[in-house]
Order: sequence, then C-alpha cells, then structure tokens
Amino acid sequence: MFIQALIILFIYFTGLFLLGQVLSDNSIVDIGWGGGFVILAIAGLILGKQLSAVHLLTTAFVLLWGVRLVIHLAKRNIGKPEDYRYVQMRARWGNKWPRLKAFLNVYMLQMVVMYVVALPIIALVGKSVDLGIFSLIGSIVFVIGYLFEVIGDEQLRRFKALPENRGKIITSGLWRYTRHPNYFGEAMIWWGIYLTVLEAPGTTWTFIGPLLITLFLRYVSGVPLLEKKYKDREDFKAYKAVTPVFVPWFPKKM
Repeated sequence: MFIQALIILFIYFTGLFLLGQVLSDNSIVDIGWGGGFVILAIAGLILGKQLSAVHLLTTAFVLLWGVRLVIHLAKRNIGKPEDYRYVQMRARWGNKWPRLKAFLNVYMLQMVVMYVVALPIIALVGKSVDLGIFSLIGSIVFVIGYLFEVIGDEQLRRFKALPENRGKIITSGLWRYTRHPNYFGEAMIWWGIYLTVLEAPGTTWTFIGPLLITLFLRYVSGVPLLEKKYKDREDFKAYKAVTPVFVPWFPKKM
C-alpha cells in the first residue's frame, strides 16, 4: 500500500494544483488537506485484503475528522480572497516560474507531509487485528483531540460572528487554556490514531507520522504563523503572558 498511497496522493495533489491555478487561489490546498486523508482511508479499505476491527475503527476516525475539516474550511474559505500566507508566497516568488514554485513548495510539500502523517493508517492496510488496550487508549486520545478541534473551531466562529468582537482576540472557552486549541486537537487526533494502530504488529515505527504533524503545527505552519501575525498587538501580548501556547493548562495569575 505504500507505493499505491504515494501514487494516489500525487494524482490528488496534482488535481488540487490544477484547480488552484484555474481559481488563482493556492489556498484551495487547505480545503483539500482533510480530503486527502479520507481518500487514503477509503483506498485502504478497497485495496486491503483483510478488514479488521482496528482498521474499520481507524478508518472511521479519519472519515469523521477529515469530512468535518473539509466542510469547515470550505464554509470558511470559499468565496473569500486567497489566504494571506499564499499571497505572501506569491510576492516572494516573483514572476519567474510562479506556477512551478507553487506546485513544488505548496502542493508537493503538503503531499510529502500528508504521506508521512498518514503512515499509521497506510501501514495498517491488509492486517487483521482485534481491538485491545491500545485501541481503547487511542480512542480516548482521539475523542479528546476531536473535541478540542471541533469545540475550538466553533467557539472561534461564534466569537467572530458577533459585531462587537470585530478586531478582538478570543480569550474565552478552550482558548482560555491554550492559544491554539484547534491545533492541539489535531495533534492529539493523530496520536490517537497512532495508538489505535499499535494493536497491529510492525507499526511502532509509524510514530513519525503524529510526531511530524505535531512539530509542523507547533513550530512551522500553524502556531508560528498566527503568533507572528498578532505579535505586535498589546491585547495579544497580554493574552500570551497568561495563556499556554499549545498544551492546555490553567492560565497564569498576574
């Protein structure tokens, strides 16, 4: 399944690239992020010679997370200008081979990241494994992560929907305990899937998948970009002084 998964992702991201060029909007790749995992999970069910309880459970987790994320980002992004991150990329690239640079630096980079993150579900294909202690622990971790992501996103949506909050930073709900509950939730989701997959022999090494997405969210594409966006605002500085950046905890007393 490892080679098949790479081929599937290459075709998928090439399609996203072509769509992005038609729309002149490379942020379409964000909407496609969850969809790529959903396609891999479905392909695993089709290509796998054996379907076990663990495989069905992890596939259900991926579908639950991926479909919701696609819908959420589609509602948020469709009809709006290209995300500022991709606008800045265009400015840095200049006019020399901008589409080739977009293909390599946006779409192919995300393809590689997705492939590594998905290693636990790829490695599980074709293995018949019963539910056990790891799948129980993994399910609990997944549910915690899923709730953090879903509730965090919904709290942020409701906050922004109120006119009196225009230009303000959310500091209530889950956002009182971590500055990025949705990113923390996504990391937990993939650790939960990995723990569930551990029921199958020969899958321990796939920890590099959840480790990569955790490091990526915390230090590369998630937290740092948003922190940089608000770093000069006084209200954010006050919020930052008392609220944990990633792992939730009680706010500091000032």
